[in-house]
Amino acid sequence: MTSISRRKFARISSIASLSLILPFNLKAFLKYKHMTDIKHFDIIIVGGSYSGLAAGMALGRALKKVLIIDNGQPCNRQTPTSHNFITQDGKTPKEIATLAKHQVEQYDTIRFFNGLAIKGAKTNNGFEIQVSSGEIFFAKKLIFATGIKDIMPSIEGYAECWGISVLHCPYCHGYEVKGGKTGILGNGNFGFEFSVLILNWTKDLTLFTDGKSVLTSEQTVKLQSHNIKIIEKVIEKLEHKCGYLESIRFKDGSTLPVRAMYAHSEFKQNCMIPKDLGCELTEEGYIKVDNLQKTSIHGIFACGDNTTRMRTVANSTAMGTTAGIAISKEMIFEDF
Repeated sequence: MTSISRRKFARISSIASLSLILPFNLKAFLKYKHMTDIKHFDIIIVGGSYSGLAAGMALGRALKKVLIIDNGQPCNRQTPTSHNFITQDGKTPKEIATLAKHQVEQYDTIRFFNGLAIKGAKTNNGFEIQVSSGEIFFAKKLIFATGIKDIMPSIEGYAECWGISVLHCPYCHGYEVKGGKTGILGNGNFGFEFSVLILNWTKDLTLFTDGKSVLTSEQTVKLQSHNIKIIEKVIEKLEHKCGYLESIRFKDGSTLPVRAMYAHSEFKQNCMIPKDLGCELTEEGYIKVDNLQKTSIHGIFACGDNTTRMRTVANSTAMGTTAGIAISKEMIFEDF
């Protein structure tokens, strides 16, 4: 039997031990280094939530080199659970996004960059996107899946309850609060139409106009005939526990118990790069796209909440898949 020195034995043992863990760390390091070394891609996707990830999967399966830039701040991050998405009903938004990202990461041509896109420009061969760290990436085409930012009214407690018990969509959350004491924050035509809609989920319904009602006399009579109460008091505060509504406090000091409230918040685009690049917006402020998610600028696509008022995870995912397929097909035919 051949003997070896203690020093040599220790060195061999160390190498053997490292071999058990090094491949995994080395693989992650090399993938990160490879990503940061590459600056040119077929497509850059700005926004890595549901719509951006869906587009990324479609493009990964089409063998396209893709960079997904995301800062990890999806607009529904405060919402406890997601609904009306077949196979995913009742899961948290984070669960869905985490699994989606894990699946997209399996495609070798997809790269991720954790950061915020701050500037875009047209180049001779396509586009460039600059991120907040100063790095610049280049691509032949772009997809913006950047969502929107809700603008909260100046009512104390409103922002804390948004997406939890102050809701925008009965098809997303109405089932969970069905039959309960429910309010609608709105006035005029919006307040009337939303009241008619929400009556499907609960008969214990109150319309809060937050000031003098501008409903027509006909609308008022119609709502009251269905036992929908109308309160014109000015709201001071939403009283809640961890975002779950308990009551509404008015400026005059009175309160009214409410368990859920529907409201329509104003919004602005999360990312203004599409507009800066010339993409047309709709009158409501969404990025204007066709049925293939193409914007008004050739080579730029958009998908998800930044293009539509239909704010559901399922719809965002479908739009992302459509954008990914459409943009890859466009590139394939252009390169032929």
